[in-house]
Amino acid sequence: MTKLLTTALYTLLMAGFAMPTWAEQFVRMKDIELHYSAFNSTFIAPEIARELKLKRNSNVALINISALDLYSVGKKPTQVVLKGTAKNLIGNTRTLAFREITQGEAIYYLAELPITENETYRFEIKADAGSKGSGILRFNQTFHIQE
Repeated sequence: MTKLLTTALYTLLMAGFAMPTWAEQFVRMKDIELHYSAFNSTFIAPEIARELKLKRNSNVALINISALDLYSVGKKPTQVVLKGTAKNLIGNTRTLAFREITQGEAIYYLAELPITENETYRFEIKADAGSKGSGILRFNQTFHIQE
């Protein structure tokens, strides 16, 4: 059962990179590619949310980040230290607490963020992969409540 859930989450997260609104969202930092997406937590299946102890609620967004080593064969996932904030348009700032999730060779970092309808956040995330690269990821995202 756990293998099925792991496979399902991996498929969902990888599909997220292929969706039109999230396609090719990455930045290069020296020897790594930092892929990112932000989406409503209701996109995650209930079983996967339970397995990973994620809040699955229309008022919660997930921030998903993965780092790929550009110089490894096949661009393998690599570990990265993430520290970041999300600031809405009226200046309220939230600290993002990323959790590392490993599934086979895949490594993902997820953070939860409370949201309201049509709320826009400005993200600033510091990424450090040691000698492979470091930098700051900045992006904006507007969220919509998904029932």
